[in-house]
Amino acid sequence: MSTAALVSLAAPISGENGPGLFLRIILIASFVGVGLLAWILLRAGRNN
Repeated sequence: MSTAALVSLAAPISGENGPGLFLRIILIASFVGVGLLAWILLRAGRNN
């Protein structure tokens, strides 16, 4: 997907120029996802 396509998709979500709010949401969601994945992998690695 090109950058122009992503910006056009993010336009209705964000009131500002550019994909600011959309990218913030994507970044926060990805950090939460990575955190959950790390937590699951660490719990699975325990020897209980």
